Amino acid sequence: LVSACDKGPTAASKQDQPIATASATPASPTASAPATPTETAPSAAPIPEGKSFGAGITLTETVAIDAILADPAAYKGKTVRVEGMITDVCPKRGCWFDMAGTEPGKKLKFKVTDGEMVFPVDAKGQWASAEGVVSVRELSLEETKQHAEYQAKEYGVAYDPASITEPTSIVRIDGTGAVFRDKK
Repeated sequence: LVSACDKGPTAASKQDQPIATASATPASPTASAPATPTETAPSAAPIPEGKSFGAGITLTETVAIDAILADPAAYKGKTVRVEGMITDVCPKRGCWFDMAGTEPGKKLKFKVTDGEMVFPVDAKGQWASAEGVVSVRELSLEETKQHAEYQAKEYGVAYDPASITEPTSIVRIDGTGAVFRDKK
């Protein structure tokens, strides 16, 4: 069973290479991130001010949430910084939050080991800068059904077992730090 409040990132996933750097130097044109459309290339951003969690933010380049969701394999195992509005927070342990992309319905989960950082439920609607390692987990058809059933029971998400006919994958960021603020 795949649940949202699992143990979180593994120690091995935290040791992967960053896709963005902490320096202000521009990304090289041969970087592994896709750079065809302007929106998918990392963009430089200052270190944000606000309420800090974990290690905070150290990377200066931001990768679009939509870019990660469009090509998860290109970012798998890479340390990235993303920004977006917080749309949901774990109601049980505060161990994850969802961030909205720019396209309707696009969101990315930021997950930490339970108890490592605790995100306030009232953070919904705030803006977050978050940093961590992109994790991609390919699910079997049975695991996809189990995950949908879990979401339905735990969070009241609509679930029709007959509608699930193909396996899916879960893309998230195994978090190392985040900064919340009231506005972009």
